[in-house]
Amino acid sequence: MPSAGTRRPSRGQQAAVLLLFLVLCLAVEVAAASVTQPAIEPWYRNLAKPAWTPPDQAFPIVWTLLYIMMAVAVWQAWRDAPNRFGWPLACFLIQLALNGAWSYVFFGMGEIVAAFLVILALVLAILATVVAFAQISRPAAWLMLPYLLWVGYATALNGAIVQMNV
Repeated sequence: MPSAGTRRPSRGQQAAVLLLFLVLCLAVEVAAASVTQPAIEPWYRNLAKPAWTPPDQAFPIVWTLLYIMMAVAVWQAWRDAPNRFGWPLACFLIQLALNGAWSYVFFGMGEIVAAFLVILALVLAILATVVAFAQISRPAAWLMLPYLLWVGYATALNGAIVQMNV
């Protein structure tokens, strides 16, 4: 909810900003996929992985839903507090950059230990984003929680892959 004295952006502004955030988040997904896909065969398939690794087909479905939820979350935070959005936006952009960096480091470079360090930083950046969003928009913070949970799971998976392959 906008605070007293804060006007909510017009519907046209809201639609334009939502579209901008959707394009931004989905562009990160496309960039991540562009480095992930070529590494699946044979590099990723040949890594030792725990039995609880999800099937490859699950990843694009889950990630697409999460990127859409992230876009809606950042839009919701902006819509609810456009005058207090600087820090929450900075947190969001940092975690989004780390998200893309992880795909590049893990799949593009094949550096599973370095990727584990990146994903640990990503978890912290997502937590900072959730806290920043919660201060201006509880719905925005809640929308980030499935992403935080999935990245927590991905962190455990990355850690297990490190243990099994290094």
